[in-house]
Amino acid sequence: MELKPYQKQNINDLRTYLSFYATSGSPSEAFKTFWTNHPRTPLNPLEVEKYTENIKDVPHVCLKVPTAGGKTFIACNAIQPIFDHMPLGKPKVVLWMVPSTTILDQTVENLRNTHHPYRQKIDTHFGGRVEVYTKDQVLMGTNFSPTTVKEQLTIIVGSFSSFKKTRNKDNRKVYQENSNLAEFSKTYTDHAKLVDETDETALIQVINQLNPVVIVDESHNAESDLSVDMLQNLNPSFILDLTATPRNNSNIISYTDAWELKKEHMVKLPVIVYNHHDKTDVINSSIQLRHSLEAKAIAEEKNGGKYIRPIVLFQAQTKNEKDAETFEKIKRKLVKAGIKEEEIAIKTAQINEIKGQDLQSKDCPIRYIITINALKEGWDCPFAYILATLANRSSAVDVEQILGRILRQPHVKQHQEPLLNLSYVFTASASFGDTLSNIVKGLNKSGFSKKDYRIASDIEPEEQVDVVSQQLGLTSVSPSEEDVDDLDFDESKIKIGPSDFSENTPLQAIEKQAIAENTEFEAEAQARANDDRPPVDLWNKVKSYGIKPTFKDTAEAICIPQFFIEKPPSLIDESVEILLEKNDLVGDFEIKQQNTSIAFDTVSSEMYRVDVEQNKDTPTYKMETREVKNYILQHIEGLSEEQQLKNLASLIFNEIRKINGVNDRDLLRYIERVIEDFNSDQIADLKQNPFNYGAKIRAHIIRLSEVHAEKTFYQWLDTDKVSLKPSFKFRKKISPASTINAIGKSLYEEEDDINKFEWEAINQVANLDNTEFWHRNDERKGFSINGGFVNHYPDFIARTKKGNLVIIETKGDHLANEDSERKIKLGKVWANKAGDGYKYFMVFKDKPLSGAYTLADFLNAYKEL
Repeated sequence: MELKPYQKQNINDLRTYLSFYATSGSPSEAFKTFWTNHPRTPLNPLEVEKYTENIKDVPHVCLKVPTAGGKTFIACNAIQPIFDHMPLGKPKVVLWMVPSTTILDQTVENLRNTHHPYRQKIDTHFGGRVEVYTKDQVLMGTNFSPTTVKEQLTIIVGSFSSFKKTRNKDNRKVYQENSNLAEFSKTYTDHAKLVDETDETALIQVINQLNPVVIVDESHNAESDLSVDMLQNLNPSFILDLTATPRNNSNIISYTDAWELKKEHMVKLPVIVYNHHDKTDVINSSIQLRHSLEAKAIAEEKNGGKYIRPIVLFQAQTKNEKDAETFEKIKRKLVKAGIKEEEIAIKTAQINEIKGQDLQSKDCPIRYIITINALKEGWDCPFAYILATLANRSSAVDVEQILGRILRQPHVKQHQEPLLNLSYVFTASASFGDTLSNIVKGLNKSGFSKKDYRIASDIEPEEQVDVVSQQLGLTSVSPSEEDVDDLDFDESKIKIGPSDFSENTPLQAIEKQAIAENTEFEAEAQARANDDRPPVDLWNKVKSYGIKPTFKDTAEAICIPQFFIEKPPSLIDESVEILLEKNDLVGDFEIKQQNTSIAFDTVSSEMYRVDVEQNKDTPTYKMETREVKNYILQHIEGLSEEQQLKNLASLIFNEIRKINGVNDRDLLRYIERVIEDFNSDQIADLKQNPFNYGAKIRAHIIRLSEVHAEKTFYQWLDTDKVSLKPSFKFRKKISPASTINAIGKSLYEEEDDINKFEWEAINQVANLDNTEFWHRNDERKGFSINGGFVNHYPDFIARTKKGNLVIIETKGDHLANEDSERKIKLGKVWANKAGDGYKYFMVFKDKPLSGAYTLADFLNAYKEL
C-alpha cells in the first residue's frame, strides 16, 4: 500500500518542518519559518499562529486529516523521517497513544501483523527490526531490555490515560519499583529529567530516559488525559498529533481538505439526508435502499467489481437500564417483519454481537446493526452505508457521534454505480433543522463541513418536514400523537422483498435525488481540485489573486507543452502518457558500475550531518556535536580495522541512502568500495568525520546520476520515447507570500515578489508596446521545463500581442556556470520542439554564456516577437 497524494503531502510537510527544526534548533522558530516558506501556501509572518510550547524545547506539531483519511498509515510513514533527524545512537522508541481500548487493540493487532500494510511499511523503513509492545508487556519486561531497545525500533502502544499518575491500580504500576526493568537503570544518562519521588526501576523512568517519540492518534480526545505534567514525565523528544479536529493552538503543519479524500475515493460523500414521517418509513426506506444497493453491488461484482454487502446502522435512543431489553425487542420485531435473524446484530456497551466478526467477509451474514453510540472511533466498516435513527419525532437526532462510521469508501475505489459512492442518513424528526445541525457537527467531528451533505430534496431544511409529508400523501403528527419509544413502529408495514417495492415508494425519489446531488457534488469537488486554492482552514490567512478580467479568456486558452513519456500497460491499467520525471530517466542507473574517484582533499575538519528535502537532490548540512563524535569513536573502538570500515560504511549508508534511483544494496557496496582503499591517514580522518565523507560520496553519486539522466533524456528525445504535449495551464488564483503590483500588464491582480535584476528586466518587458501580459512563474507550483535531469522553473512567462509565448530566465552574471549551460540547452530544445509561437531566453545583465543574451540584446530580440 502506497501513500495517496495528500498523504505524501502530509509527510512532505513533516519533513520540511523537521528540516527547519534541524537548522534552527528551535521548535517555535522552525514553525514560523515553515509557514512563511511553505512550498504551497506561504503565509505572511503576521498571519502565522503563535507556536504553543507544551514542553520546553520539544517539537509538538499536528497533522489535520479527516476521518477515513488514513491517519494510522500516515503515522507509520512519519516514524522514519522523524528518526532521520534524531541524534546518532539515540534509541528508536515510539510511544503510540490512542484514545480507547478498541483502537488500542486494533492498533496493536495491525502493527504486529507482518502481512498488514501498516507493519510492512514500517518493516521496509527499519529493515524488519521492529517490536510492538503493550503497556502490560513492557511492565513484565517481556523481550524488553536495554539490548533489544538498542537493536530495533520499539513501539509501545498505550491509551491516553495509561501513563497518568492516578490512584488507578494499573496506572500505579507504571510509577512503582519494577525489578523486571532494573537493567535499564544502569543505562540512564540524563538523571535531571527523572520523575521526582519515583523509583528508578519504574516503567515511567525507563520511558523517560528512552526519550521517546510520542505519536498521539485522535489527539482531539486527549484534552484532559494528556496533561503537560504527564508529557513531562514521559520526556518526549518529539510529539506528533494526528486528528480530524485539532484543538486550538495545536501547531498544525499540514491540512487535508475533504475533497482530497473524495478525489482519492477514500470516503462516501456527499451524505444524503432524508427525513420521513415516522419510524416505520425510516425502517422501510433503510431496508429497501440497502436491498437496492446490494443488488447493484452484486451486478457490479459480476462485471469485475469487488464484493460489497451494504449494512444499515439502526440508531436507537438511550433512556434507562432497560435498553438491552429494548434492543432485543427491536431485533425481534425486525425478524417478525421478515429479516433473517442472523442478518441482525446488536452492538452496545453491554452487548456486542459483532465481536470477532469480519464484517467484510463474504461468509458474514450481518446486514443490520442496532446500536446507540457504541460505534465511535475505532470501529471501521466501509460496508456501513445507511444510518437510520429510530429516535422520537420530537428529538433532534443525535447522529453526531457515529456519523463518521458510514463515511469510509469500500475498497478505496470509485464504483461504477454512483449510489455505491454515497452514504445515507434517514430520520423521522419534527426538529429536522436541529437534526441537520447535529449532522453538521458529526461531519465537523470527522474533519468535514456542512458542504459535504445534501438533503434529498430541493427544499430548504426549515420547509423539509412539511413538504415531504405532502409529497408522500402523509399528514403531520401533533406532539400528543408522536411516537413514544423506539418500539413504536408497525412491523406489519415493513416491506422486505423486491416484490413489496412499488414505484410510488420514497426509494425511487431518494435514489433519483441522490444521483442528482452526487453529480452536483462531484462537479464542485472537481472545480475545487482544479482551483488550486489553499486548504479551507487557511482561506482567511492566505490572500489569493485572480487573473485580471482583461486577460482571462486568453490565459484560460493557453496550454503550455511539457515533456511526457508513455507508461507501459500493466495487469490493471492500460498504457498512459505521464509527465516525465527524473526517476523515469535513472531506472537503469547502476551505481555499482560507476567510478569511485572522489576528491576528499577538501573534507572539513568539522562534523556535519547531511539532510535532504523530500524529492530534491540538494543536501543541507547541520554541524554535529562533540557528543555524537565521541559516540562514533566509542562505538567502533576495539574493533578490527575491517570491522571498523564496515561500521563506518554502514553509518554513511544510513545517512545518505535517500538517493533517487539507487538501490540500497548497491549503494552500501559502493561506499565500501570507496573506503576500502583508504590509507591509514584517510581512515583516521574518516573516523573523525564520517558524515563529511558521506556528503562527498553523496554529491559524487548525484552528479553521476544526473549525467546518466541527461544522456538518457536526449537519447529518448531523438527516438521519440519522450514527446512534448500541451499540459500546463495557468492557475485561476495564486497565493504568493509577498507581492509586487507596481509593474503594469501583469497577468494576475498581483504577482510574486522579485529581486532587483528581475525587476529591471520584467519592468522593461512590460513597458514594450508588443507585450500583452507577463507573469512571475512560481518555482514551486508553476510551469517547469521538465527535462527530468533538471526541472527548470523559469522566472517569467510573457505573451506578446502577436501571440508568442516567451519563457524568460534571468541570471546574475555570477551564475554563469554549468547548471545554467544545461538549462540553456534544455530551454532551446523545448522551444524548438514546441514549435512556432514558443520562445526561450536566458538573460544575463552583461556577461552571458554561449546561447544566452545580455539584457539589452534580449530586449531588442523581444521587440520583434
